[in-house]
Amino acid sequence: MEKIGSVLVIGGGIAGIQASMDLADSGFKVYLAESSMSIGGVMSQLDKTFPTNDCSICILAPKLVAAGRHENITLLINTNLEKIEGNPGNFTVGLKQNSLLLDQEKCTGCGVCAQECPVEAIDSFNEGLSNRAAISVKFPQAVPLVFSIDQDLCIGCGFCKGVCKAKAIDYTLEDKFTTLNVGAIILAVGFDEYDPGIVQQYGYGKYLNVVTSIEFERILSASGPHSGLILRPSDGIIPKKIAFLQCVGSRDKKHGAEYCSSICCMYTAKEAVIAKEHMEIIEPTIFSMDVRAVGKDFDKYIERAQDEYGIRYIRSRISDIKEILETKDLILHFENEEGKVVSEVFNLVVLAVGALPNRSTKELAKKLNIELNGYDFCKTKPFSPVETSRKGIYVCGMISEPKDIPETVVEASAAAGAVNIFYLMSEIL
Repeated sequence: MEKIGSVLVIGGGIAGIQASMDLADSGFKVYLAESSMSIGGVMSQLDKTFPTNDCSICILAPKLVAAGRHENITLLINTNLEKIEGNPGNFTVGLKQNSLLLDQEKCTGCGVCAQECPVEAIDSFNEGLSNRAAISVKFPQAVPLVFSIDQDLCIGCGFCKGVCKAKAIDYTLEDKFTTLNVGAIILAVGFDEYDPGIVQQYGYGKYLNVVTSIEFERILSASGPHSGLILRPSDGIIPKKIAFLQCVGSRDKKHGAEYCSSICCMYTAKEAVIAKEHMEIIEPTIFSMDVRAVGKDFDKYIERAQDEYGIRYIRSRISDIKEILETKDLILHFENEEGKVVSEVFNLVVLAVGALPNRSTKELAKKLNIELNGYDFCKTKPFSPVETSRKGIYVCGMISEPKDIPETVVEASAAAGAVNIFYLMSEIL
């Protein structure tokens, strides 16, 4: 049977982008389906990347532009998989694109509509640390750069439609259903962060100055709510003493997952180092059970954080956090290395949350008839980390297990290579 020369990539993070680019450069027609309004994924939210401390968006933006302009790649934003039929080499997939309430082809991304919109909503890209309009773009460098209306928030005032010179806004547009024929599928839906509100001892959701690691990334970012100035949420004061708590939701069977998320030790060290670089007066302290720097020479990064930046490491788990009502500072109770229970006051606490399977993974696995492992990550074949239990369907990135960005990019190229081999073997046979 002749194979269809197109591939569906589900998930537009760095893994999906890299796999799509490699396939497109090899001559395949690629449909890149992303459930949100822009490709880029979690990497677009990060300030810097370890272990080089390079600007995250500076690395990602050229890939975003290249994927958006590639003649062999069709971007399908706000799109989810509905059904799949057929066999490897000739799948028929049904996709649903939720309505943007505007014409994507007409929108110029000028942003005048968002300026005139009277409705304020929580900005999920900035992790709730700032507001956006009911009509918005995901982030300034978004690809494609098109705005969308949040149907749950829109009050129907018509201001945005009145100021849109491109005549792109159309409140009557309905969801769009598309059927595609593809020869192979690559899953790159990424991961979800652990919700630390489950662990009540840390006070997340109760104390404003307890934030997650991804929220702190947005605080650090120049495109974040404070333009890179480190200010704590409760009162906008610069937090001199910051405590970083490791293994929140990882290696904790009772409150989270019993596996190690592999990236937390490194991204916490990075955040502490970047915070120190931003503001010399900041004194970071990292609390951990132990340090797992899993990559080659990653331990040298940890040593550099301690020796060059003066990052303090304390091997201990925090038993309790209490807020001082007058100052909104936080008292941490822990057992020190001498075995004594002590208390220390910090201005801000950052929780290093673990990586969980993406909430869509179970549903995707059911639709695609592929197996998951005991932790609900995608099960892959031994010695072939990109092949699923079903021929013609491949994975890359955190859908199979926690991993860092460099490993994700390598695996994305491996998935694209596996698709090439899948087609090549049929030609040989």
